[in-house]
Amino acid sequence: MSTLSAFPVTARWPALNPEVIQLYSLPTPNGIKVSLMLEETGLPYEAHLVDFGKNDQLSPEFLSLNPNNKIPAMIDPHGPGDKPLPLFESGAILLYLAEKSGKFLPEAKRWQVIQWLMFQMGGLGPMFGQLGFFHHFAGKEIEDPRPKERYRAEAERLLKVLDQALEGQDWLVGEYTIADMAIGPWLNTLKGFYKAAEIAGWADLKNVPAYLDRILARPAMQRAMNIPARG
Repeated sequence: MSTLSAFPVTARWPALNPEVIQLYSLPTPNGIKVSLMLEETGLPYEAHLVDFGKNDQLSPEFLSLNPNNKIPAMIDPHGPGDKPLPLFESGAILLYLAEKSGKFLPEAKRWQVIQWLMFQMGGLGPMFGQLGFFHHFAGKEIEDPRPKERYRAEAERLLKVLDQALEGQDWLVGEYTIADMAIGPWLNTLKGFYKAAEIAGWADLKNVPAYLDRILARPAMQRAMNIPARG
């Protein structure tokens, strides 16, 4: 029998069922991609809301699980060797869940999937986030146009790379994988929440808009966008 009592985070967010995966998250792009994976695989889990409005991410309990104070983070009470496994960083979580479930990381295309996952983690996500800051949030008050233009141009370049990779196929490696799950929520945020898609050349893309539509049409994605439910 596994136990979660050794993890301080479970004192602040008690588990209703300590035998299932415990997810600590918020429906931001990085949070959604893990909720999406859990919904797609059908792995049993509980989702706990980490409320940034209340600075939950800075609480000692959350920091004991993720010292980098970012969501998502999780605990699998039945990790390797049937021992509890704490884990943070959304890309690492996606890889772990793919191996645990045996889904969405096909062996024959394993490294192609991982390369596109890294494309999102190291490029597309950070660049979209910076563009969102300078276009939609406090950064838009900065008079110097160079920071915004730097991230706008890089976001446009990355979208073109993605558009080219999708030529002739619905999914990045020819089938739906964790790479698509990682990229989809960021595309949706760029277009919707950040309202920055048009300045990044969205209208000139041939394949990416339909690709996003395919991801948004998946029932698991529709559920994931509200997991954990906000207040």
